[in-house]
Amino acid sequence: MKLTVTADTFQLAQVFTISRGSRTEAKVLTVTIEQDGHKGWGECVPYARYGETLDSVTAQIKDLTLPITREALLTALPAGAARNAVDCALWDLEAKQAGQPVWELAGLPKPGPEITAYTLSLDTPEKMQAQAAEHAFRPLLKTKLGGGEEDVARIQAVRKGAPDARIIVDANEGWTPELYQTLAPVLLQLGVEMVEQPLPAGQDNALLKLDRILPVCADESCHDRASLAALTGKYDMINIKLDKTGGLTEAIALRAEAQEMGFQVMVGCMVGSSLAMAPATLIAQGVAVTDLDGPLLLAEDRATPLKFDAAGVYPPDAALWG
Repeated sequence: MKLTVTADTFQLAQVFTISRGSRTEAKVLTVTIEQDGHKGWGECVPYARYGETLDSVTAQIKDLTLPITREALLTALPAGAARNAVDCALWDLEAKQAGQPVWELAGLPKPGPEITAYTLSLDTPEKMQAQAAEHAFRPLLKTKLGGGEEDVARIQAVRKGAPDARIIVDANEGWTPELYQTLAPVLLQLGVEMVEQPLPAGQDNALLKLDRILPVCADESCHDRASLAALTGKYDMINIKLDKTGGLTEAIALRAEAQEMGFQVMVGCMVGSSLAMAPATLIAQGVAVTDLDGPLLLAEDRATPLKFDAAGVYPPDAALWG
């Protein structure tokens, strides 16, 4: 078994801004695993919010003892970007070796297209209205918010720009409990369906005491199955991202356990290429919210990108992954 890891950069179609900052490119790591004439690959996006860098994640991957199985990987690396890229590469390798698609090997239903959210970058209300108008044809918009009562003006502007779209919002840990109480009734009136991670992870116990009239989704507060016990009573939904779970293997288990506990499920992504989204399309089947729009935010993508159309995001062609 031979493993290689390379750093790749994809330019974004426009500046992408959230409450923590802006970016103009997606920096990712690509892992390729070769064995017995077959080759599998996967992608991860190291995330500074979780203490990850391109160098630190590369070092984690290169320190692995080979050969390695998906089962052994679960204990060899913690949940996070490094394990994700290797896990997805191993799934792809296994599929090629077996001549079967990953969904079949994993015992999952045959995947089809899923409507995906499209993310509107944080900006002034005027510019966010223009973004919304440009993408008003999309059935589901996710609006980045920044904290403060100007968020109301932002949503009012988005609703004006896209009067018929469903809207969810992402606060990226930028609110306070008081701000939730102020904003939630107004956002509901504007047709907002859910808010992602309004309070900082680790400071979200206040959600236990709030009347969550606007459903709340855990993002930074939910990584893997070990996260779930602490989320009960605080959140209505969890956001599964493979860069947090540490791969498809844990993501499948997390979805099943979360649904058994009564959580709704969202499947999301970091800003990466179609290779990063491909495995996530398998667990996005039938969930409450799919947010796999990473490739739509790029100016360039992999050679065989995912297909997007009015039906949503499609599962990958075998030439891409799986």
